[in-house]
Amino acid sequence: MKLVAQKRAANDKQDLLTFVRADGSTSSVEMPRQGVLPHDLIHYVVESGLALRDGFLSLVARGAEARFVMELAHDPQQRAVEQGAVQAEAAVEALQTQLWAGTFDAEAFAYGLEMAATARGIAPPPTPDVRAARSLYEQAVALHRQWQALPPFNKLELQFTAPA
Repeated sequence: MKLVAQKRAANDKQDLLTFVRADGSTSSVEMPRQGVLPHDLIHYVVESGLALRDGFLSLVARGAEARFVMELAHDPQQRAVEQGAVQAEAAVEALQTQLWAGTFDAEAFAYGLEMAATARGIAPPPTPDVRAARSLYEQAVALHRQWQALPPFNKLELQFTAPA
């Protein structure tokens, strides 16, 4: 699936992410600007790096409407969503916290992962080893730099391959 992240005007508060599935169908979501790599692009880093089968992007790639998946994965009361999607969301939140901190702390990442999952009433996903977790952080920082350098009204295209 191709992800097409489009920057809008410099004074806009949101950018746009469009998902183009293998069959040509599309879905899109607004990406609020938050000072670090947009949340949905962090999903790209986490789900690619950890090969999460039922994460947000994998569900969208299989045909789910992006807005519907986002609502389920962010709703701690929703039990119908697959555990994998919720675990992916927990990992994204833990990595996002590291980006806001501006430095990688393996212990804080593991704690954030556990707390985000526990808050949703699920078991946390296996914590990646320190090297893998640091690699996720470094990939997110590199993608953030690439995103920040992109001028308004331009697009960044990424390829996501959903795990089998």
